Amino acid sequence: MPYGYYQFVRFASMITFGFLAYKEYEAKEKSTFFFIWIISAILFNPIIKFSFGRTIWNIIDVVLALTLLISLKSKK
Repeated sequence: MPYGYYQFVRFASMITFGFLAYKEYEAKEKSTFFFIWIISAILFNPIIKFSFGRTIWNIIDVVLALTLLISLKSKK
């Protein structure tokens, strides 16, 4: 994939995780998910890049995908 695609994914991820953190903050819960979303937004920001290897990024992606699914399931 072109580099611009990854930049877009990082930007969209940062916005999404920031929104999720805001929703958790707004709910006055300050649960574990609030801190996970803040850390994820920082990790995926397009300005300050964290350079992990491909394997580490794959692990992070899978863990965050599972966390998103758990979050969705726990909110219902």
